Order: sequence, then structure tokens, then C-alpha cells
Amino acid sequence: MSDRSVSRRREQKRWYTLLAPEQFDRAELGETIAEEPDQVLGRTIETTLGDLRNDASENNTKLTFQVNEVASDSAYTEFVKHELTRDYLRSLVRRGSSKIEAYVTVLTEDDYRVQIQPVALTTKSADESQEKAIRRTMIDLVEESARERAYADLVDSVVEGRLSSAIYNEAKTIYPLRRVEVQKATLEAHPEEVAAEEEASVDVDEDEVEADD
Repeated sequence: MSDRSVSRRREQKRWYTLLAPEQFDRAELGETIAEEPDQVLGRTIETTLGDLRNDASENNTKLTFQVNEVASDSAYTEFVKHELTRDYLRSLVRRGSSKIEAYVTVLTEDDYRVQIQPVALTTKSADESQEKAIRRTMIDLVEESARERAYADLVDSVVEGRLSSAIYNEAKTIYPLRRVEVQKATLEAHPEEVAAEEEASVDVDEDEVEADD
């Protein structure tokens, strides 16, 4: 390909400003380049909560956004993942204490499917029954939080630390805790995807019933 052709293709491309969701005040996340708006859809960008808030103390929280709409030279994103850095998680672990994790997949009030992974760290080593009770509490509170909230509100409760605080306040009555965090929250499916999966499941069940007959 000639230098002239490469230059012409470069001139045809446009820069799009990546914008965070409204709940993050439409903060600018960066820029991306493409020939067509459709090429921008689905692209992801990772940043930190510290970068969004200009607060270095929150750089231990990574946030991932994905482009779901393009208008003019703006690329709008949705939140798809919250994750604590490995270094930060390692710094929380203390010798002679317990680290209790849970993996909870939930449906929000508006039918987004999300996996949330809370972790509780005790002051001293807990026994098996205490760990089991704390894990059960974490699961119950995550499920309750999702049932009562739309996706955007659930994301807020994770990012702002309200969900981890609620778990801490409840679980500390079982055994003394040093800290509770949500180490990861991931969007697994949109409402239309959840509905399609449920419809496919119903179709399979009906086929099985007919086969049994």
C-alpha cells in the first residue's frame, strides 16, 4: 500500500471521545479512533476510580467500561466491571486471620445479571462454622441488595462501598472482622439476553415434556 493510500485512510478516520455513564458524571475516559461509528461499539476502556475522582487513594479500584452508543463524535459507555487490584487484596491478608470469599450471581430489579464477589477478612482465625455463617450472610445481603435495586443503583452501592459496609455491619456480629470489600463485580448479561435465555430454556422444557409423552 502506498504512503498516499495510508495517509488518505488516516484522514478518513475520526476521533471519538469516550464518556463514562451518567452515574459517573459523564467523565471523559479518553479517546478512540475509527473509520465508522459502528467500529467503536463494543470497545472497552479500563481506568481507576482514582483517575475518575482525581484521588490517588482510590487507584486500587479498577473500573472497566464498554461503548454501547455513539453519537456525533462522542462514544457513550456502560459500566461492565469493578475489580480491586491484586496488590491491594494481598495487602489486606494478615497471618493468623481468615479470608472468606463468596461468588454470587444475581438479577437486579431491572433484570441485569451480575456476578459479585465479596470478601471478608477477620481479625483472627475463625472456625469453619463461623466462616460458613459469614459467607451465608454475604450471599444473602448481596442477593437482597440486587433484588431491591436497578443495575445503576447496584453499581453505585458497590463502587461507593455501601454494599461492603452493610455486609461488615451484619457479619461482624458473627465474628470480629477487620475489613469487608467487594473484590469484583462483573456484568454478565443484559435484560434482553436474560429474557432470550429464559425463553430458550422454556422451549427446551416444553420439548422434553412432549418427548416424555
